[in-house]
Amino acid sequence: MKVITVGREFGSGGREFGRRLAQTLGIAYYDKEIIEELSKRTKMSEDFVSEIVEKRPVPFFPITIGRSFYPMENPIFEQSQEIFRQQTKIIQEMAKKSDCVIVGRCGDDILEELDPIRIFIYAGMESRIKRCRLKASPEEGLSAKEMKKKINEIDKERSKYYGFYTGKKWGDPLNYDYMINTSFKEIKELVHKFSKMV
Repeated sequence: MKVITVGREFGSGGREFGRRLAQTLGIAYYDKEIIEELSKRTKMSEDFVSEIVEKRPVPFFPITIGRSFYPMENPIFEQSQEIFRQQTKIIQEMAKKSDCVIVGRCGDDILEELDPIRIFIYAGMESRIKRCRLKASPEEGLSAKEMKKKINEIDKERSKYYGFYTGKKWGDPLNYDYMINTSFKEIKELVHKFSKMV
């Protein structure tokens, strides 16, 4: 079985890299398909599920009055945990079904027993801003400063999410087999070179 997982910084072109790599190798590609399946299994909207899987759940701590503890219910936290459990099952099922590329969602950790090829895609901020601008809708019209802030916020959420569920540091080279810098490079060319190595 050839299973490849792709972690990526926002704006680095990681999603495109994963999609093109799967096409080049002629294997399955899973990204938004995971969200679609999650939505079916949990009977929640794709937008809601998508929002949940990008963020670390925040537990509520019990209220203390004197020496007594009063537990607080946190349905959102429980919901997040259940969604992650379902997502784990889906990713494992997909990976065992055929050779594939899986983008994000802690795939490298979830599939550790299958010994996947673990890739992390990153790039310099200037390159990421440029790539985001090319893909952004005209009505967004964010300044470079606003775009940088958005990129950092999304990366921060991804880092927290990954750390919460894996106990590892997101983007740490020790957690991946290949670190690929896409700064001002054509994703198509990078994929062409990389595909010859796997």
